[in-house]
Amino acid sequence: MSGLPRWDRCAVMGVVNVTPDSFSDGGRWFDTEAAIKRGLALVTEGADLIDVGGESTRPGASRVDEAEELRRVVPVVRALAAEGAVVSVDTMRASVARAAVAAGARVVNDVSGGRADPGMVPSVAEAGVPFVVMHWRGQSVDMNERAVYADVVGEVVAELRESVERAVAGGIPAERLIADPGLGFAKQAAHDLALVAATARLRAELGLPLLVAASRKRFLGRALVPPGAAPPPARARDAATAAVTALAAGAGAWAVRVHEVRANADAVRVVRAVGGADGRGDDGAAVGGTAAGAGGGGS
Repeated sequence: MSGLPRWDRCAVMGVVNVTPDSFSDGGRWFDTEAAIKRGLALVTEGADLIDVGGESTRPGASRVDEAEELRRVVPVVRALAAEGAVVSVDTMRASVARAAVAAGARVVNDVSGGRADPGMVPSVAEAGVPFVVMHWRGQSVDMNERAVYADVVGEVVAELRESVERAVAGGIPAERLIADPGLGFAKQAAHDLALVAATARLRAELGLPLLVAASRKRFLGRALVPPGAAPPPARARDAATAAVTALAAGAGAWAVRVHEVRANADAVRVVRAVGGADGRGDDGAAVGGTAAGAGGGGS
């Protein structure tokens, strides 16, 4: 049984999309060897764990078949795990989750929260690994039509609780669960921004570690331009992603899931340093001079 990986700060989960049609990188890491090299490079840049996925979940995407997803994912997971990387597998299929865990994956990240495949929760329970439960309202092909909310934060909390309760009832202990509000999945930009603003509330109300996956998503592109203007392409949203990383880390998120690691790894470390600052220098003396002289004005 594998416990939930923890660090002394918000962790950085680097993304490796072993797909030809990812919205963020357009298939740059579709080749197995390229994907392995990418994962190792992200570890070097500061990633704490690597999330390997073989099926695009961009809006409008169609599903790949099981055999193809296995072919894409398992060799990459096996190679990265053999190099000592902490690997999570991004899949909605129980069979892929089982094969990936057997190959060395230590976390299962299911964007459907166990809803897409009835075998997922029992498989993860048997494997004894942590499980990321994301807020999900349906497959990517038509999820934009489901982005209707009266109270997005309240509804996401309620629907996530239902998925969490199903996971616990299916045998996964609560201490091995991680919640993900599902930014960009059946959400409009205003919904995503409201959920980012409510990170601390989501964490408190769900009572679970929180994964925030904002990287390069459409709502960031829309936040960067005036209304009606064309947003920048996905790969031009990395600075905006790092801004959300800092906000999420400051609000106590367990991890952020990102495509480019270095700036986000820097961001979480700065947040940790600021949170731990006490106004003293390395020798323990008060910064800014003596108590009598610090901040004092002359006559």
